[in-house]
This record gives sequence, structure tokens and C-alpha cells, in this order.
Amino acid sequence: MAPTRRALVLAAGLVPVGALPAFFGGALWTVWAGAGLALLLGGALDRALALPPRRLRAAVTVPDALFIGESDPCAVELGAPGRRRPTTVEALLDLSPDLSPAPARTVEVRGVGRTEFRLEPRRRGTARVGALWLRWRGPLGLVELRRRDAVDRPVSVLPNVRAVRRTALRFRSEREFRLGLKVERYLGDGSEFDALHEYAPGWDPRALDWKASARHRKLLVQEFRAERNHQVVVAIDTGHRMSEPIEGLPRLDHAVNAALQLVWCTLKSGDRVGFYAFDARPGAWLPPEAGVRAFGRVQRATAALAYGTAETNFTLGLLELTRSLRRRALVVLFTDFVDVAAADLMLENVGRLARRHRVLFVTLRDPELAALAGAEPRSLLDLHRAVVAADLEREREVVLARLRRLGISIVDAAPAAFAPRLVQRYLEIKRRELVG
Repeated sequence: MAPTRRALVLAAGLVPVGALPAFFGGALWTVWAGAGLALLLGGALDRALALPPRRLRAAVTVPDALFIGESDPCAVELGAPGRRRPTTVEALLDLSPDLSPAPARTVEVRGVGRTEFRLEPRRRGTARVGALWLRWRGPLGLVELRRRDAVDRPVSVLPNVRAVRRTALRFRSEREFRLGLKVERYLGDGSEFDALHEYAPGWDPRALDWKASARHRKLLVQEFRAERNHQVVVAIDTGHRMSEPIEGLPRLDHAVNAALQLVWCTLKSGDRVGFYAFDARPGAWLPPEAGVRAFGRVQRATAALAYGTAETNFTLGLLELTRSLRRRALVVLFTDFVDVAAADLMLENVGRLARRHRVLFVTLRDPELAALAGAEPRSLLDLHRAVVAADLEREREVVLARLRRLGISIVDAAPAAFAPRLVQRYLEIKRRELVG
């Protein structure tokens, strides 16, 4: 129990009242004593009328798991059985640093009251809901009662598979997604010849087979189908640069979320998927595999990725990946770089990898850096920031241009468009048969 601000203000008002007997006569001390006694009695009455802590029931429902990049509700139910007078209770959750702070909630308890906190994880791993703090006042507003209820519930923070479900719904009916999922026939697309079909208006004239048309004395077009069973390897750099946050999440978690969406689409389209992680040393390696079981393996491997603190060794990491691959594959490389000087060794090793495999280079663009470069400077410090940001943007384009000259496909997008752009680029590479 503690006095409220109202009680402290009233108590402070007794100080000048206590000085009255010194100036206007000692008989006035009774006024000061009476005011102080009234304040004490008011506090005692307020405490007696307030909701007793033992009467307040609290229940916290913590979700079993959270997904990085999303928020989930944590329900708090408060009740005071048998109490008719409503009481306003302020509730606050004590959360571990891996969770964003949740603002306090106010619940009016008359019988049973309920509210929800949104739990938003900042990093993968295990977060914890430590305790529930409750605070309420008496009806006169003079005393404040507080209570701490221990919760101590661990919560697993996992890669975001909900985005995979949204991707599934988005691409379910699109033609590009069905490429390779089953035997789909498209005029002029794919690399495997399937059949001849009589020409109809609106079809691509480039698919006409003139020799067959001459033999049958009618226009015939060739039907192809997309090749399946390509090897796709998702390679994620887990070095210290990937631990830096963008829009509240580490780059590594943005990469993991996008990679899981890509893996789901890749498996559904009939290709085989492998996984590889590296930083200063080679990390997890899963050979390419097909089927739903492969998605579970990749999901568990990405959930176990640690946030690295070491500099990435591209020479050792990509050399080990090259040794592990027995046949040509599409390597989807998630990484990041600062400037041209820091990217030289990366460019050399990515170029060496691209001689044997098709490489899709995936990097995350920082919207804040672009905003700083394009903002109107209002001070000398703003001008310095804009110049540095513009230089970094320019050097970034130089590195990406060098990658394109090496024949490497690139996905360079902000977090909002990161995963959709990646899936679209993969479908384009598959449609154009650029893997084999």
C-alpha cells in the first residue's frame, strides 16, 4: 500500500497550515491537528473500502509459441467474486528483453474483467513472461494498492511460418506456381517437349512447328512442360552483419522468414531443397531433399540459427558449399555487405561459385538509409548524414552492378517486399529454365 499523488498533495498542504499558530496564535494548532487527523482517517477509510488484495483473482494465459515479426495476444483475466462496487485496476506485464515492452492496460473489475497484451518478439529463441503487476486505488483516491503475481512462463520464439501460409494462399491459383507441381503444359514454355496441338487464335506464333504443320497440312504448335527436380540450396550468412536490426528485426530473421516462404514454394513446385548456414566457419548443412518432410527439417534448422558475432568467412563458407554439391543447383545466398572494399572478397568467392551453379544473391535494403540520403538537410549534422548515406547507397549499387556482370541474379528489396520479390524471382528463373 502507498499514498497516491492526491494524498501527497493534501499532506503538503498541511505544511503552511502548521505555520499558522506561529503567526496568528497558538490556538490555531487545533486546526492543523484536525486537518491532519482528517487526512489520516480519510486514508484509513479509503483503505478499508478499497478492494482487498486477497479478493482479487488474476489469471494470465501465455501463448505456447510466438513467431518472429508477428505479435500474439496474452490474455489477462481479473475477477473479484462477490464484490459489487467496480474497481479500476491497472495491469502491466514484466517481460524479458527479447520481447517489446507492452503498455499497461486498464481493466474495470466488476465480477470478471478481461484484457489482452500484445507480445511482439525481437529475436528468436526463448523469451519469458516474468510477472503480472497490478495497481488500483481506493474509492477516495488516497491510497494505492499494489500486487505482484509471478508468472515465470517461457515462450518459444520461432521463425514465421504464418507468412508461408499467406504465400500458399497467394500463389495457389497462379500459373507460375503450378510450374512443375504437376505435369503442366504451356505453349512455348519449359524445356521438355510434350506434344503437338492444333493452333488456335491467340496462341503464341513462336510455338508453331512448321515442319509438322507442312506434313499434316494444318498449323500445329509445340507444347512443352517445365522441368522438375532441380536442386535448390538456401544458404544463409549468419555473421555479425546479419544481426543488425532493420525495422525492429535482425536481418537474419528477415532472411529466415523469406527463406521459409521460398522453401515452401520450391517444394510445392517439385524441386528438391537443401539448406546451408555459415559465418566464420561452415554451419548447418542439409542435403537437397523433396517432400513435406524437407520443409520441417529446414524449419527446425532455421529455428536453431544463432545470431553470430564473428566476421563472415566467404572463402571457407562458399568453398565448403561447393564441395558439398554434387550436381548443378540454384544457390539462393542470403547475405549483406557494407561497401565496395568490404565486398571484394565476397565478390571473388560468389563469382567462383557462379561458375558451377546458378546463384541468386539476396540482400535486404535498409529504407532508413535511403530516407537519410534523400532527406532535406536542416542542419550541418543532417547534411553529414545525408552525404554518408548517399555514399553508402552509391557503393551498394557498384557492388550489385559487379554481381550482375558475373551473371548473378539479384533480389535487393526493402523488408515489406522482400519475401514476395524473392518468390517471384525464383518462379521466373524456373519458368525460364535457367537452373540447368
